[in-house]
Amino acid sequence: MEPDKKFLIDTANMKMPFGKYKGTYLIDIPEYYMVWYKNKGFPAGKLGKMMTLVYEIKLNGLEDILRKIRN
Repeated sequence: MEPDKKFLIDTANMKMPFGKYKGTYLIDIPEYYMVWYKNKGFPAGKLGKMMTLVYEIKLNGLEDILRKIRN
C-alpha cells in the first residue's frame, strides 16, 4: 500500500491516546479543540502529523472523507 494511503487510513482509525478526548477518534474531536491544539502546538511525531491533517480536513469541511474510510 502506498504510504500516503496508509497514513490516511491510519489517521481515520486513530483515537486520541490522552487528555480530555482520550479514546475519541481524531476526526470526531471538536474543531475548537483542534484549533486550540494548533495554537498550542501539536505533539511531535506521527500523532502530531495526524492531528495536523485532521485540523486541515476540519478547516476545509471534509470530515466525511475520514469517516467514510473508517467505515
